[in-house]
Amino acid sequence: MGRAIGIDLGTTKSLVAYVEGSSPRVILDANDKALLPSIVHFGKGGVVKVGWDARELQADAPSDTIASAKRWMGRGLKEGDLVEGLSTYTFAPEQQGMVQFVVAGGERTVTPVEVAAEILKVLKDRAKKKIGEGDIEGVVLTVPAYFDDAQRQATKDAGKLAGLEVLRLLNEPTAAALAYGLDTKAEGTFAVYDLGGGTFDVSILKLKDGVFEVLSTAGDTRLGGDDIDRAVAEWLLREAGIDAKKLGPREVLAAVDAASKAKIDLSLRERVLVKLPTAEGGAKTREFSRDEFERVVKPLVERTGEPSRRALADAKLAPDQLTGVILVGGSTRSPYVKKFVKELFGKEPLGDIDPEKVVALGAAIQADLLHRGGRSDVLLLDVIPLSLGLETMGGIVDKIIFRNSTIPASARQEYTTFADGQTGLDLHVVQGERELVDDCRSLARFKLSGLPPLPAGMARVEVSFVVDADGILKVAAREIHTGLETFVEVKPTYGLSDAQIEKMLQDSIEHAEADVTKRMLLEARTEADRVLNALEPALERDSDVLPPADRERIVKAAANVRAVMKGDQHRPILEALEKLDAESAEFAKQRMDKAIHAAVAGKRIDDVAT
Repeated sequence: MGRAIGIDLGTTKSLVAYVEGSSPRVILDANDKALLPSIVHFGKGGVVKVGWDARELQADAPSDTIASAKRWMGRGLKEGDLVEGLSTYTFAPEQQGMVQFVVAGGERTVTPVEVAAEILKVLKDRAKKKIGEGDIEGVVLTVPAYFDDAQRQATKDAGKLAGLEVLRLLNEPTAAALAYGLDTKAEGTFAVYDLGGGTFDVSILKLKDGVFEVLSTAGDTRLGGDDIDRAVAEWLLREAGIDAKKLGPREVLAAVDAASKAKIDLSLRERVLVKLPTAEGGAKTREFSRDEFERVVKPLVERTGEPSRRALADAKLAPDQLTGVILVGGSTRSPYVKKFVKELFGKEPLGDIDPEKVVALGAAIQADLLHRGGRSDVLLLDVIPLSLGLETMGGIVDKIIFRNSTIPASARQEYTTFADGQTGLDLHVVQGERELVDDCRSLARFKLSGLPPLPAGMARVEVSFVVDADGILKVAAREIHTGLETFVEVKPTYGLSDAQIEKMLQDSIEHAEADVTKRMLLEARTEADRVLNALEPALERDSDVLPPADRERIVKAAANVRAVMKGDQHRPILEALEKLDAESAEFAKQRMDKAIHAAVAGKRIDDVAT
């Protein structure tokens, strides 16, 4: 029998969990690590590396190594501050659609959906190896509560592209509350404060008798640990007299990494030393204190206060009416953030479950519920993060489903024509809280044609909105007198079409054999490079241990390896490496003997033994 899994597709790190027996468990990789860096490297020739392997290449190939792609899900270059600050990526020229990164030395472009799909594939494979029974029959993917329809659809597309059946998209704060509620049997009203790598969410949830009801949600999709790291890096560079604009991609990445490490270290110490790169290839070291860190990040942390207060107001609650506060996200480990949260809500936040794992655990629980009905006494009531409506005359938004409505949700509204003989009605679906269409996000446009040519105001058109459990919207319009009807499933401009996803999946099947062959060739070349780079300096240093004839055979075998590396077959490379290994085996033994003799020269046996 197959299993369903839960995946926390995080901005900076991702992880997968499943339910074993009655308890959710995070699945570790072969090195006993739960967290997978949300980083993907796209190399030349179709090479793709994910997670820790990609992170090792990030400094040397920053433009080809995409991190925090979640921030770009469902977004175009023209939207917001995507390319401001310390960015190491090369973006394709603006197109109609989602951001595209130029990678693999310019060989290809990829979207955030494709980046996310590579991460999901690795986590899916990790789960299959652990569970070991049947296939993965479904997944619950988590998203920030404030993700709009385009971002949610892009996340579903990534799951489909990874070969996963997405059972549901689950808001991250809701997942955390689900984990806490089932683990502690808690009842009451809780605030879930989620400060992750790239987004901030706050939700107010009521937990009672197995019902997890989201009363309100708010957040900021442009605020997270990444922003803190960049702000600290920019401040440190400025204080050190280093012009960030003159730094190359490698130096930019080094500066941000140094800032991130300092942030973590300052959770335990009052002062740290930070090494910063210069444009000239050198480095400057500067002392950085906890007080300085808190002054730098204060404006960012305080930005979480406004959505938090708004969520409380929407739930019609005061801070003292809360039962507790749940922390989610790695950034909540910071003492300064914990202090701010305590002052904001007036109580010490809970920390019983690892804030970096709690979302995945909740997703696993929800996946088990949907797949096997594991706990029928649990009901999860999520909400719509932003209001949905139609454009009316004058560019005004008529909200049809309001923010914080429980999902699944549906609503309908009647409209009429504004001109005599009008035979069509243009419908513009928007999302947002502002009153004017220009200030909201456009989701879809469609037309109801063939209306009877009646006088203005006589035709009656009923428009219905239906939001499913994933927060995806379907809109239908029907002329009441004639029954004429049309509908649209809101497929955001920046999501991938079904045809595009199908083509990508089909391409992966059709080119599977060629892709494997190409990968084996690249792996063989990499191993050959490693061997030659170790052998050639050793021959220079220790040639005295070899007779000239033996050295000549090794040099000839090495030259043969270098020659066959230029070919397009992996097997000749492996065969040449085997021959080189046989020819150099005695050399390796002689070098080892030489090293041992050097280590024990002039020492007594007793000294060596101790």
